Amino acid sequence: MRDLLRLERLSAGYGEAVVLFDVDLTLKEGQALALLGRNGVGKTTLVNTIIGVTRQRHGAIHFQGKDMSRLSPEERAHAGIGWVPQERNIFKSLTVLENLTAVAVPGPWTVDRVFAMFPRLAERKSNLGNQLSGGEQQMLAIGRALMLNPKLLLLDEPTEGLAPIIVEELLRALQRLFRDEGLAAIVIEQHAKKILGMTDDAIVLERGRVVLAGKSQDLLAHPEKLEHHLGLAAAG
Repeated sequence: MRDLLRLERLSAGYGEAVVLFDVDLTLKEGQALALLGRNGVGKTTLVNTIIGVTRQRHGAIHFQGKDMSRLSPEERAHAGIGWVPQERNIFKSLTVLENLTAVAVPGPWTVDRVFAMFPRLAERKSNLGNQLSGGEQQMLAIGRALMLNPKLLLLDEPTEGLAPIIVEELLRALQRLFRDEGLAAIVIEQHAKKILGMTDDAIVLERGRVVLAGKSQDLLAHPEKLEHHLGLAAAG
């Protein structure tokens, strides 16, 4: 498999504050990566830097062999990077169907395919975004990102604050995306053990630096590493 994304000695932050330090990362086509770490260690900053909404201080971001460091977020999205931020950022005054079609780019992901993955959205296709539950809004945010037909999907805490039954539904959908559809992805997730079961590799951040990197299955087989870096609650 070819390299899809490569970060080289990446340092970034907000204003004059540096949050990430010398991060190296390589993601191949069709590969899913779990991005783990305690709160406040730089996970969201790393995803935000890939999409281009932070201040990149040093290093390079290569996507499909091209340096994207100077590209705007819109240009990176057009290049094939989909983003589901913590805030979801759906259009609350538009219907579910309008949310999906407003950003659609021609490709294999269509409205019908999104509805097949998330039947709840099909049932509510005429509802406004602000009429959806939190879980349904998250499904819509993921569906909208898929309508861009991305080559890489970035997900920031996709199950945060959701009911357990919705969490399980979303995790099943993500597993289908990663395993069956072969969509490359980077996922920030508090349910470390669950997300490790459906990703290929994982990295752990501490204070803006990569302190652990390896195969997801290896980390699952050595839970003491998760407990050391994440704590018992986060590793569960």
